Amino acid sequence: MIHDQSVARSRMVAEQLEEAGIDDRRVLHVMREVPRHVFVPKLLRHRAYHGCALPIGYDQTISQPFIVGLMSALLELDGTQHVLEVGTGSGYQAAILSRLARSVVTAERVEPLALRASKILEELGCANVEVYASDASDAVPERGPYDAIIVTACADKLPSPLFHHLREGGVLVIPIGQGEQQTLYRYRKTAAEPIIERSVACRFVPLLTGVVRKENHA
Repeated sequence: MIHDQSVARSRMVAEQLEEAGIDDRRVLHVMREVPRHVFVPKLLRHRAYHGCALPIGYDQTISQPFIVGLMSALLELDGTQHVLEVGTGSGYQAAILSRLARSVVTAERVEPLALRASKILEELGCANVEVYASDASDAVPERGPYDAIIVTACADKLPSPLFHHLREGGVLVIPIGQGEQQTLYRYRKTAAEPIIERSVACRFVPLLTGVVRKENHA
């Protein structure tokens, strides 16, 4: 089974990332190593390495591997950065980032998801990741500023408070739009106007505020 999962990850990287043009060698290596299936509900683990998003409960999803790889590559991480992730979800993206960055702070507004992700990340030995049950409204400011920020939910415009927590020269990767009209953007912070780069069309759940503390549905 372990061998089968390793083979599935290698095929996932080759067919879903490399063939799509993602060529960041560090990202490709890490995505061959991190076990995506442990972040997926047990009933869906047979689809863990398919090229699609999967539900994880609480109206949230684990993003398709291509999007995880693309967003990771857009951050341009070399192992020295302090990174903020808004929207922990399953914890899979945070696990990828933990192997690409010096340290990761990840915030999840649905507390049960934050607790679940924290447990899995701990079991995988991701000691440089801090998980907070928090939303994007404060961006865990006491742990900033950040060299890079990744937002795994869609906003209708660039959230100014998040951009404020970014160091000069840092990048923020976020989907912008509404409904089915969403596009992935990279914003680079400079002394003048931010440098804005448009990436691909995408589909994310909306970026919301307010922390969900109670168990409701899985």
